Amino acid sequence: MKHILLAEDDFDFGSILKQYLELHGYKVVWAKNGKEALEIFGQEQFDICVFDVMMPKMDGFTLAEKVIEIHPETPFVFLTAKKMKEDKIRGLKLGADDYIVKPFEADILVLRLQNILKRSQRTQVIKEEVLSIGDFKFDAVNYCLKLNDDRQKLTEKETILIQYLYDHKNTMIKRENLLKDVWGNDDFFSGRSMDVFISRLRKYFKKDSKIKIESVRGVGLTFQIE
Repeated sequence: MKHILLAEDDFDFGSILKQYLELHGYKVVWAKNGKEALEIFGQEQFDICVFDVMMPKMDGFTLAEKVIEIHPETPFVFLTAKKMKEDKIRGLKLGADDYIVKPFEADILVLRLQNILKRSQRTQVIKEEVLSIGDFKFDAVNYCLKLNDDRQKLTEKETILIQYLYDHKNTMIKRENLLKDVWGNDDFFSGRSMDVFISRLRKYFKKDSKIKIESVRGVGLTFQIE
């Protein structure tokens, strides 16, 4: 039984959503605000989190930032009634696995959670504990990238993406294949999310000139290691 942390301040909506998720076999802990959710997150282990963006005491974005500091490997999804482009971009930059705008069908949320959890489970089988990528040491088990004494903590999505790029290094990776294999679909949200994550990885790897992530417009990208 997968364990979900739901943070939603709307009592009626939260109550219905909790019951619906439980009917589909999930164990759900429901927090009524961001502060309460953070306290619960520090006490229990969750497979995935579902955060409303607009909440009292602590908004969903701030909550996600703090959750990442505690357990970067835990995937999370944002729920919001706002459709502003700036909010979606902020969610993407935080590493959200999905961003669902209200109102939505509960079945859609369940399917998206299932897809995220399936991808997460597939990445739990690690080929090697530590990989050498140029001058970097990639520790997929502990979600970190090391360069000498520098240690970059990674989110689960960053870890999955680096592992995928390494597995397909020095070859052309088609954009649609990368989206389907890592994000589960190739819709607009996933495409924007991928672009954000690729930019983030470029910043991580720029300290080693032997590593390059080069994009070919309309085709895909290559993860080059000399």
